[in-house]
Amino acid sequence: MLNDKSNSNPIVEMKNIKKYFGHVKALDDVDFEINPQEILALVGDNGAGKSTLIKILSGVILPDEGSIYMNRKKVKIENPNDSIKLGIGTVYQDLAIVDCLNVAANIFLGREPRRAGIFVNRKKMFKDSEESLKKLKIKIDSVRQIAGYLSGGQRQSLAVGRVISMDCDIFVLDEPTAALGVEESSAVLKLIKDLKDQGKSIVIISHNLAHVFSVSDRFVVLRQGKIVGKRLANETTTEEIVSMITGAYELKN
Repeated sequence: MLNDKSNSNPIVEMKNIKKYFGHVKALDDVDFEINPQEILALVGDNGAGKSTLIKILSGVILPDEGSIYMNRKKVKIENPNDSIKLGIGTVYQDLAIVDCLNVAANIFLGREPRRAGIFVNRKKMFKDSEESLKKLKIKIDSVRQIAGYLSGGQRQSLAVGRVISMDCDIFVLDEPTAALGVEESSAVLKLIKDLKDQGKSIVIISHNLAHVFSVSDRFVVLRQGKIVGKRLANETTTEEIVSMITGAYELKN
């Protein structure tokens, strides 16, 4: 069932990952890989273990068992800074945008450039923010604009832009088009394709299969803490993915 023809040299490998919350087994011996320059859809129903898996990759929580490798080398990810230092940037569904701050301040939140080691170098912050947004082709009138006035799509792009400015190679996007309109969703999906064209790898967690089918190279399906299917996007269908998410695939096979 776990058949796909994915890259034999993944840049990230999570092996035998297990996580318990009390007596509940959130992840049960999960093997998960991310390949170079791919868009990978991680899908499953609520409670399937998707968020737990990415929180382990991003250092928010620790696994009870299992190992993580990058480029075949075992690594330790014990906190979010470890993940960022390894080039993994995560954009969570709540985005963590500070509405009362401007765009540039949000991009450099918590890591503002300094002058003389003391004063915030606002000139550099504005300049670098403009370059990050331009690189991503994000349309925001000014980096001095207050974030609270941005549209949903612009806020999502800003959250991605903040991670981009950290020079990450791998992006994990949790429900990147949730609650967005058609035009804004299209802009975010185009942004994801642009990231791939720039040589990045992207993991999308989403319930919107139409959106992820439009951009993804590969699917990994989680159900009740286990991976029940891995498929190349051009070798599967929405019906097959849904059947794996719901468990109907197991009943038929």
